[in-house]
Amino acid sequence: MKLTLDSHAFFWWVVDHSALTDAARAALEDPDNEVYVSAVVPWEIVTKVRLGKWPEARAVAENFEAALERSSFLPLAITLQHARVAGFLQGRHGDPFDRMLAAQSQIECMPLVTAHPVFKSLGIRVIW
Repeated sequence: MKLTLDSHAFFWWVVDHSALTDAARAALEDPDNEVYVSAVVPWEIVTKVRLGKWPEARAVAENFEAALERSSFLPLAITLQHARVAGFLQGRHGDPFDRMLAAQSQIECMPLVTAHPVFKSLGIRVIW
């Protein structure tokens, strides 16, 4: 199965945080799964570190590519189709990072590893 991660799920994976659920951890550890990390994830993490909203993520932000490589996860680029679908997504949730992750999950038919309940309201299959 192919799946992708929300920013907090990637961060919790990298730092081996206990907030990552057993189901999420099992999906990420399953060698039969292909795990993708959207280009929106480093954008969100770095932005929040820069704004002082996520200071504990500084090391991950500064060494993102190395963390991605250590995890053996695959990068997922943002396409024009992803951007168009993210813009047209129904629902009141306005966070552009979340809207992009939802669009990518939908277009690429990949469940999203996330703790945020907003994704279910956007019709996204969630692993948590």
